[in-house]
Amino acid sequence: MSRWVRGDEVCALLGGGGYAEAVAVHEDLVMRAPAGVDLVDAAGLVESACTVWSNLDTARALPGETLLVHGGAGGIGAMAIQYARTLGMRVIATAGNRERVQACLGLGAHHAIDYHAQEFESVVSELGGADVILDVVGAAYLERNLAALRSGGRLVVIGLQQGATGQIDLGSLLTRRLSVIGTSLRSRPHAQKVAIVRGVERDLWPHIPQEIRPITHARYQLADVSTAHRDLEAGGILGKLLLIP
Repeated sequence: MSRWVRGDEVCALLGGGGYAEAVAVHEDLVMRAPAGVDLVDAAGLVESACTVWSNLDTARALPGETLLVHGGAGGIGAMAIQYARTLGMRVIATAGNRERVQACLGLGAHHAIDYHAQEFESVVSELGGADVILDVVGAAYLERNLAALRSGGRLVVIGLQQGATGQIDLGSLLTRRLSVIGTSLRSRPHAQKVAIVRGVERDLWPHIPQEIRPITHARYQLADVSTAHRDLEAGGILGKLLLIP
C-alpha cells in the first residue's frame, strides 16, 4: 500500500527530465516536503541534498573531521556547508570573490578562501589539512586537492568542470593512505537511490529549515529558461536558480 495520498505535498529525486510541467517518478523516490519550507524551494533542495548526503556517506565523514568544499556559494556547496555543520565537522570552503567568501561564512563555514587571491591548498594545509574534499572542478584541481589532504584523507570527485584527465603521484597515495573516489548520483541503480532518499529523510530533512536553509538566488518561469541559463553562465549565483512551470 502506498504511503502517499492525493493532496500530500511532496518532492522527489528525478532521473532527469525536470524541465517539465509534469513528471512521473517511482513512489520510492518521493519525499514529504519539509515542514516550514515553500514547496518550490523544497523541490530545489532534493538533488543537492541527495548529492551531499550520499557523498559524505561514501567518504565515511565523521564528526570532528575537516571538510573542504569547492564552490561553497553554489547550490551543492551551500548544502554541503550546512549539512556538514550538523554532523559536527569543521568546514572550509572556497569561493571566487569576497562577496561569495562572506556568503560561505554566513552559511556556517569555519573558514572560506578566495581562490583567486590565495592558493587554497596552502591555506588548508596551514589549517591542518582536510580529511574529506568534495570537488566539482576535476582535473585542474587534482594535484592541489591531494596536497590539501592530511594522511588518510578522501577526495570525492563529483564534477568535471575543468577537465577529466589528470596525473596522480601513486607513491604519495600509498605513503599517506589517500583515497580518490568518483561518484555520480544519476547513474546509480534504483535501489541505491532509494537508500539515499531514505537517508536524506532520516538525517538531513529534520534540520530544515532551522539549521539548513534553502538558498534560492532567483526563480524563473519555465518559458524563461534561456534567461536562466544565461544568468547561470554569467556567474555570481548564490545558491539555486529554480524553474517554475
